[in-house]
Amino acid sequence: MNAKSFTKSDVDVLALNNQFCFALYSASLALTKTYKPLLDKLGLTYPQYLVMLVLWEQNDLLVKEIGSLLFLDSGTLTPLLKRLEAAGFIKRNRDASDERQVRITLTTQGKHIKKAAREVPLQIMCASGLQRDSVTGLRQQLSALRDQLNEQLSRQE
Repeated sequence: MNAKSFTKSDVDVLALNNQFCFALYSASLALTKTYKPLLDKLGLTYPQYLVMLVLWEQNDLLVKEIGSLLFLDSGTLTPLLKRLEAAGFIKRNRDASDERQVRITLTTQGKHIKKAAREVPLQIMCASGLQRDSVTGLRQQLSALRDQLNEQLSRQE
């Protein structure tokens, strides 16, 4: 499908509620707001939660590896990691083999809150009102969209 598939008579192309991007953006805002009280109990912001998810899956990563997994640059990630370290959830150390690299590891406290965090995905799914299959399908579609858009961007560079 391409832009020529649509005609002016099909939709008002500039109406806010007809914008795919706005539906995605506003759903993302609503989802983040739904996460907030759940993550407040853990002492985490949503971006910090994403970092913790990465580290709970694979501890002891370089900042650039975390950034790659989360699609974040080091300028965005570094202050976030500093706050996680100040909260006692992670430790930042220079990599032994390359002093220019910073390695991130979970502290005992960071490992401990994983147990409490296990409830968050279930609570979010309940709040969504969607069935597991619907959530899984939507996540797969959004991941495919992200990958397609990133591929398009890389072609433009």
